[in-house]
Amino acid sequence: MRVMRVLGVDPGLTRCGIGVVEGAPGRQLRMIDVDVLRTPSSMPTPERLLALQTDIDAWVRRYHPDAVAIERVFADVNVASVMGTAQASAVAMLAAASRGIPVHLHTPTEVKAAVTGSGRADKAQVTAMVTRLLRLTEPPKPADAADALALAICHIWRGGAQARLDAAVSAQTGSR
Repeated sequence: MRVMRVLGVDPGLTRCGIGVVEGAPGRQLRMIDVDVLRTPSSMPTPERLLALQTDIDAWVRRYHPDAVAIERVFADVNVASVMGTAQASAVAMLAAASRGIPVHLHTPTEVKAAVTGSGRADKAQVTAMVTRLLRLTEPPKPADAADALALAICHIWRGGAQARLDAAVSAQTGSR
Protein backbone atom coordinates (compact mmCIF):
# COMPACT_ATOMS: atom_id res chain seq x y z
CA MET A 1 0.00 0.00 0.00
CA ARG A 2 1.35 3.39 -1.02
CA VAL A 3 2.12 6.01 1.61
CA MET A 4 -0.26 8.91 1.29
CA ARG A 5 0.14 12.53 2.39
CA VAL A 6 -3.14 14.11 3.50
CA LEU A 7 -3.91 17.69 4.44
CA GLY A 8 -6.68 17.72 7.05
CA VAL A 9 -8.79 20.84 7.48
CA ASP A 10 -11.13 21.49 10.40
CA PRO A 11 -12.87 24.51 8.83
CA GLY A 12 -13.71 27.63 10.77
CA LEU A 13 -13.70 31.31 10.05
CA THR A 14 -12.20 32.32 13.41
CA ARG A 15 -10.07 29.19 13.98
CA CYS A 16 -9.29 26.81 11.12
CA GLY A 17 -7.35 23.71 12.13
CA ILE A 18 -4.89 22.48 9.52
CA GLY A 19 -2.53 19.53 9.62
CA VAL A 20 -0.56 17.19 7.39
CA VAL A 21 -0.17 13.47 8.07
CA GLU A 22 1.62 10.78 6.07
CA GLY A 23 0.82 7.11 6.27
CA ALA A 24 -1.01 4.09 4.93
CA PRO A 25 -3.46 1.62 6.44
CA GLY A 26 -1.59 -0.77 8.73
CA ARG A 27 1.57 1.36 8.77
CA GLN A 28 2.91 3.92 11.22
CA LEU A 29 1.47 7.40 10.75
CA ARG A 30 3.68 10.48 10.81
CA MET A 31 2.66 14.06 11.52
CA ILE A 32 4.37 16.50 9.16
CA ASP A 33 2.95 19.77 10.52
CA VAL A 34 -0.05 21.21 12.33
CA ASP A 35 -1.35 24.69 13.10
CA VAL A 36 -4.48 26.75 13.58
CA LEU A 37 -5.13 29.55 11.12
CA ARG A 38 -6.88 32.48 12.79
CA THR A 39 -8.79 35.50 11.56
CA PRO A 40 -10.17 38.21 13.84
CA SER A 41 -13.95 38.50 14.03
CA SER A 42 -13.56 42.29 13.71
CA MET A 43 -12.27 41.85 10.14
CA PRO A 44 -14.84 41.91 7.28
CA THR A 45 -15.76 38.40 6.08
CA PRO A 46 -14.31 38.77 2.55
CA GLU A 47 -10.93 39.75 4.03
CA ARG A 48 -11.08 36.85 6.49
CA LEU A 49 -11.77 34.43 3.63
CA LEU A 50 -8.91 35.91 1.61
CA ALA A 51 -6.56 35.47 4.58
CA LEU A 52 -7.64 31.82 4.92
CA GLN A 53 -7.20 31.29 1.18
CA THR A 54 -3.69 32.71 1.28
CA ASP A 55 -2.71 30.53 4.24
CA ILE A 56 -4.31 27.32 2.93
CA ASP A 57 -2.78 27.86 -0.50
CA ALA A 58 0.64 28.21 1.16
CA TRP A 59 0.13 24.87 2.97
CA VAL A 60 -0.89 23.13 -0.24
CA ARG A 61 2.13 24.53 -2.09
CA ARG A 62 4.51 23.67 0.77
CA TYR A 63 3.34 20.10 1.49
CA HIS A 64 1.99 18.83 -1.86
CA PRO A 65 -0.76 16.62 -0.37
CA ASP A 66 -2.16 13.65 -2.29
CA ALA A 67 -5.61 14.47 -0.91
CA VAL A 68 -7.39 17.05 1.23
CA ALA A 69 -9.76 15.84 3.94
CA ILE A 70 -12.27 18.38 5.23
CA GLU A 71 -14.86 18.06 7.96
CA ARG A 72 -18.32 17.92 6.41
CA VAL A 73 -20.37 20.91 7.54
CA PHE A 74 -23.58 19.94 9.29
CA ALA A 75 -26.64 22.04 10.11
CA ASP A 76 -26.76 23.60 13.53
CA VAL A 77 -29.06 25.99 15.31
CA ASN A 78 -26.47 28.77 14.99
CA VAL A 79 -26.84 29.74 11.31
CA ALA A 80 -24.09 32.38 11.47
CA SER A 81 -21.62 29.80 12.76
CA VAL A 82 -22.61 27.29 10.08
CA MET A 83 -22.21 29.92 7.36
CA GLY A 84 -18.67 30.81 8.46
CA THR A 85 -17.73 27.14 8.68
CA ALA A 86 -19.19 26.45 5.23
CA GLN A 87 -17.33 29.42 3.75
CA ALA A 88 -14.02 28.28 5.28
CA SER A 89 -14.71 24.77 3.98
CA ALA A 90 -15.26 26.13 0.47
CA VAL A 91 -11.93 27.99 0.60
CA ALA A 92 -10.12 24.73 1.41
CA MET A 93 -12.01 22.90 -1.37
CA LEU A 94 -11.03 25.54 -3.91
CA ALA A 95 -7.37 25.48 -2.83
CA ALA A 96 -7.29 21.74 -3.53
CA ALA A 97 -9.48 21.73 -6.65
CA SER A 98 -7.46 24.50 -8.30
CA ARG A 99 -4.43 22.15 -8.16
CA GLY A 100 -6.28 18.98 -9.12
CA ILE A 101 -6.00 17.50 -5.62
CA PRO A 102 -8.91 15.22 -4.63
CA VAL A 103 -11.14 16.56 -1.86
CA HIS A 104 -12.89 14.22 0.57
CA LEU A 105 -15.46 15.19 3.17
CA HIS A 106 -15.80 13.25 6.42
CA THR A 107 -18.47 13.73 9.08
CA PRO A 108 -17.43 14.35 12.69
CA THR A 109 -18.91 10.95 13.62
CA GLU A 110 -16.85 9.19 10.91
CA VAL A 111 -13.68 10.87 12.12
CA LYS A 112 -14.32 10.05 15.78
CA ALA A 113 -15.11 6.42 14.93
CA ALA A 114 -12.00 6.06 12.76
CA VAL A 115 -9.66 7.54 15.34
CA THR A 116 -11.15 6.34 18.64
CA GLY A 117 -13.41 3.44 17.69
CA SER A 118 -16.49 5.35 18.85
CA GLY A 119 -18.52 7.88 16.87
CA ARG A 120 -19.58 9.40 20.21
CA ALA A 121 -16.06 10.20 21.46
CA ASP A 122 -15.51 13.64 22.96
CA LYS A 123 -12.80 16.11 21.97
CA ALA A 124 -10.48 14.96 24.78
CA GLN A 125 -10.67 11.34 23.59
CA VAL A 126 -9.98 12.36 19.98
CA THR A 127 -7.00 14.48 21.07
CA ALA A 128 -5.63 11.65 23.23
CA MET A 129 -5.87 9.13 20.37
CA VAL A 130 -4.35 11.53 17.82
CA THR A 131 -1.45 12.08 20.24
CA ARG A 132 -1.00 8.34 20.67
CA LEU A 133 -1.41 7.38 16.99
CA LEU A 134 1.09 9.99 15.85
CA ARG A 135 3.43 9.27 18.78
CA LEU A 136 3.52 12.94 19.74
CA THR A 137 5.24 14.04 22.94
CA GLU A 138 2.36 16.39 23.77
CA PRO A 139 -1.23 16.79 22.57
CA PRO A 140 -1.84 19.20 19.69
CA LYS A 141 -3.59 22.33 20.93
CA PRO A 142 -6.13 23.78 20.56
CA ALA A 143 -8.72 21.11 19.72
CA ASP A 144 -9.00 22.48 16.16
CA ALA A 145 -5.41 21.35 15.52
CA ALA A 146 -6.09 17.84 16.85
CA ASP A 147 -9.30 17.68 14.78
CA ALA A 148 -7.39 18.55 11.58
CA LEU A 149 -4.92 15.73 12.27
CA ALA A 150 -7.82 13.36 13.07
CA LEU A 151 -9.39 14.21 9.69
CA ALA A 152 -6.14 13.37 7.90
CA ILE A 153 -5.80 10.09 9.83
CA CYS A 154 -9.41 9.18 9.09
CA HIS A 155 -8.88 9.74 5.39
CA ILE A 156 -5.65 7.75 5.25
CA TRP A 157 -7.39 4.79 6.87
CA ARG A 158 -10.78 5.08 5.17
CA GLY A 159 -9.38 6.27 1.83
CA GLY A 160 -6.97 3.33 1.68
CA ALA A 161 -9.78 0.89 2.39
CA GLN A 162 -12.02 2.57 -0.18
CA ALA A 163 -9.24 2.42 -2.80
CA ARG A 164 -8.90 -1.35 -2.22
CA LEU A 165 -12.67 -1.81 -2.54
CA ASP A 166 -12.76 0.25 -5.74
CA ALA A 167 -9.86 -1.75 -7.19
CA ALA A 168 -11.60 -5.05 -6.33
CA VAL A 169 -14.87 -3.91 -7.95
CA SER A 170 -12.97 -2.70 -11.01
CA ALA A 171 -11.10 -6.03 -11.31
CA GLN A 172 -14.36 -7.93 -10.89
CA THR A 173 -16.22 -5.95 -13.57
CA GLY A 174 -13.17 -5.98 -15.87
CA SER A 175 -12.96 -9.77 -15.82
CA ARG A 176 -16.51 -10.23 -17.10
